[in-house]
Amino acid sequence: MKKLFSIALLFLSLVAVAQNEQLANNYFDRGEFEKALVSYEELLKAQAGNSNYFQKVIECYQQLQQFEKAQKAIEDRLDKYKQSNLLVELGFNYQLQKNQDKAIKYYDQAIGKIKKNANEVYGIAYVFEKKSLFDYALSAYKTAIETDPKLNFNFQMAMLYGQLGNTDLMIEAYLFEAYQNPQNLPIIQNQLSRFMTEDADANFNELLKKALLVKAQKTQDIFWNDFLSWYFVQLKEYGKAFIQQKAIYKRNPESFGNIVNLAQMAIEDNDEDSAKEILTFVIENTKDLELLIQAHSYLIEMKIDHALEKDYPAITEELDKLIKEFGTSPYTLSLLKLQASFNAFHLNNPEKAKLILKNTLEMPLNRYQLAEVKMDLADILLYEEKFNQALIYYSQVDEEMSGDVIGQEASLRTAKTSYYKTDFQWASHQLKVLKSASSQLIANDALDLFLLISDNTVEDSTQVALKKFARADFLLYQNKKEESLEQFQTILKEHKGEEIEAVTLLRIGKIYEKKGDFNKALENYNNIITNHKESIYIDEALYFSAEIYNTHLKDSEKAKPLYEEMIFKHEDSIYYVDSRNKYRKLRGDTNL
Repeated sequence: MKKLFSIALLFLSLVAVAQNEQLANNYFDRGEFEKALVSYEELLKAQAGNSNYFQKVIECYQQLQQFEKAQKAIEDRLDKYKQSNLLVELGFNYQLQKNQDKAIKYYDQAIGKIKKNANEVYGIAYVFEKKSLFDYALSAYKTAIETDPKLNFNFQMAMLYGQLGNTDLMIEAYLFEAYQNPQNLPIIQNQLSRFMTEDADANFNELLKKALLVKAQKTQDIFWNDFLSWYFVQLKEYGKAFIQQKAIYKRNPESFGNIVNLAQMAIEDNDEDSAKEILTFVIENTKDLELLIQAHSYLIEMKIDHALEKDYPAITEELDKLIKEFGTSPYTLSLLKLQASFNAFHLNNPEKAKLILKNTLEMPLNRYQLAEVKMDLADILLYEEKFNQALIYYSQVDEEMSGDVIGQEASLRTAKTSYYKTDFQWASHQLKVLKSASSQLIANDALDLFLLISDNTVEDSTQVALKKFARADFLLYQNKKEESLEQFQTILKEHKGEEIEAVTLLRIGKIYEKKGDFNKALENYNNIITNHKESIYIDEALYFSAEIYNTHLKDSEKAKPLYEEMIFKHEDSIYYVDSRNKYRKLRGDTNL
């Protein structure tokens, strides 16, 4: 019982301390420093060794301009605990009183402590940094290294150079650390990528590129080629990244995996020219079966994405030839899946597609491959409007791969199936959960569809327009572009001025884009920009218009103001970063 009573008392005292600390913090945050001081002094009295409470007491004194009290408290603590970092506190107390000479005296004393014992740097440099005394923090680290050359503070010094705006030295320190300690490379690249995407220093990208090129030329070490490749990937310049990967390959022929990954990134960012160049290089230079199949799969998938009906026989022949060449096995799964999808969605032969996939299910597949095939089979059943059968397969994948991205994708397709069936209530219920999916792409898709349903239910509780829209979307899913286009245009005529008008214009614009009729696409996007300025689809209309002018019509003067409007009015858009980068490039910024 005594033991339990002691534990209870300890627990209650800890709760009381936590509550008192929260109260003190609240006073401090609100600027009520006299009340905060009383609370922190009580806390410090109970825990005399607590440096955080002591620091807060000193800060309260200083905020109340009670500098003599602060000085005495710091001096007493210095006498008692002999902590060298308190010298910085003393110096800063004088600095607040604009007595720079005395401040410097104590700062120099702190640096002197490091000369005697390099390990003192950890506490002293920390306080210098906290007080934004970055020059002194740098001096502390440099002094420690001079005292003990085995110490390494490249990372900390790089960050301080960045704080001081000394970009050249910051880059040099980060690169030196990356080369000396490659295990820290991901952290360093993460730091550098933040500077590459911020507006603080317009020359940063150019300075980083120059530094990397100099090191690559001087050392001929593939480490720097790989770093340069990473640099160009950040800027989405995949052709330039590929030049660096080729240089690595010449000295290390085992590096093909990185090249294929680069092609995949280029595809995802719609840089198909670079992707084709990279994949062609892979096919010409490797005998690795898996890489060959992967490269061929990506190439033929790009062909399918842009295929016209006249191209279908050639694609069919190429797929048949590749499967015959590489055989039917789990290795050729990507080709078999493409063949099935092409037969269903382009050749309108779902029976053959299902046969291909059902035969594939008989092969020794791992759980991820099995899930992929089931998803594709469900997609084809959905194409045939066999909604319930499709839902069975989607649900199986969702259950079997729960917690995995492919499981979330199956859940999203389940919700879309409910949407196509015009079961909007059930679709909304599923989408509400998926809005917080771990995959950003899935979360964005779920949010878009959720908003489409909810926005068009508020105005029209009978959901007449939404039902027509879901049908048009389903026709688009079936790759029946003309029928879908006709349905969307009917919605425009019958529901003009209603909530659904803006998203309908967006869909029509996208269909015309896929058909290569860019003027009609622009006409529909411009209708949104002009007549639906408050619509949630305005950023997409601006971005898609800018992309057409920039990529397809090669009219940079018309693309620039559209990207510019994205930058200044739509910072929360998923297209914001890409718009900013492309605007800078069109404007001729040297850092790109």
